[in-house]
Amino acid sequence: MPLDFLTLMAVMAANLFMISASLPLIMGPGVSTAARHVQASMLLQAVAWAAIIAAGTWWDQALSTVSVACNALAQWMLYRALREWLGERPLQSLLLALVVITPLGYTLAFDHYAWRVGWANLLMSAILLIVARATLYPAHYADPRWRRLLMACLVTSAAFTLARGLLGAFTDQYPSFRTPHPVNLAAAVATNVSLVLGTVAVLVAWRAEAEQKLRALAMTDGLTGVLNRRGFNKQAENMLSHAWRHHLPLTALVLDLDYFKQINDTHGHETGDRALKLFARLLEETCRTGDLVGRLGGEEFGVLLLHNSAPAGIAFDQRLRNRLQTLSMAELGFGLDYSAGMAVLLPAETRLPDLMARADAALYLAKAQGRGRMVEA
Repeated sequence: MPLDFLTLMAVMAANLFMISASLPLIMGPGVSTAARHVQASMLLQAVAWAAIIAAGTWWDQALSTVSVACNALAQWMLYRALREWLGERPLQSLLLALVVITPLGYTLAFDHYAWRVGWANLLMSAILLIVARATLYPAHYADPRWRRLLMACLVTSAAFTLARGLLGAFTDQYPSFRTPHPVNLAAAVATNVSLVLGTVAVLVAWRAEAEQKLRALAMTDGLTGVLNRRGFNKQAENMLSHAWRHHLPLTALVLDLDYFKQINDTHGHETGDRALKLFARLLEETCRTGDLVGRLGGEEFGVLLLHNSAPAGIAFDQRLRNRLQTLSMAELGFGLDYSAGMAVLLPAETRLPDLMARADAALYLAKAQGRGRMVEA
């Protein structure tokens, strides 16, 4: 088979369809929104190239317009995947406008070859550059290696697309899809290479996302959604170091739902789980930004209040206790209460276990004094 542009396009379309079929199998069920967007992007690109090949034989205007539309939508889906992975991305409104007007202008100007070739390719190059820009400056840390690789693939594709647009719009060397023009051949080769490398980049991004989710699951309590003991201790160590470096007050509370075994025995374990979820939710809602909440085990929870000393801890306890009494009656049909111990970081205290042990000892004293109260160490 001769290595002409049409052959390269057919190979690229076949590769895209194989990738589109393979990605759901590789990623498995229950993948993230970003992964779904990537799968959709690959499928749309496959349809785009298949449509442009078929347009040479049937329904030229309809199929080539479908090709342009699918190609633009594929980049929009990739942009949405990047937004999921990296946070809000710039130029979203401009990109969406280009995605809409690119195929619209192409089909309206279909009878004027130079205009439609220039329009579609110049705007597609702009779309590709906007998506390439979206790989930069993530809102939170993301491995720069896959981002750089994906950006290089997008910029390369944009450069060849721009070259085709300029040739089509401003010269008489119109590089049609069936014309063996050097720009067409180079673009087809570059696009095939970019396809492979771009797929590698998004697979690495998906794997990084999956690993991050596994790390989060390892640190999160499956029932209540707050940190588990491991996650709480890890973040609490960082908070303690931060408080020490900046000479900030730090208050620890250990809280335990009163008579929780009786709740399980009387109302059942499902109601007990609802009580734990309610308590965890109210803990998070009562905390302020920068505070830390975790389930330490069973019905016992830990709280760290940064920038706060004993008076703030007492106020926190009062707010939480009032809200718990009101909402537990409304949501569970019976009142919940808890015992708590509080300890304020001492000037010479450098270890988290020492701080938490004092709060825990105060908790046991609160239980010994009759429960339903907070005791300060």
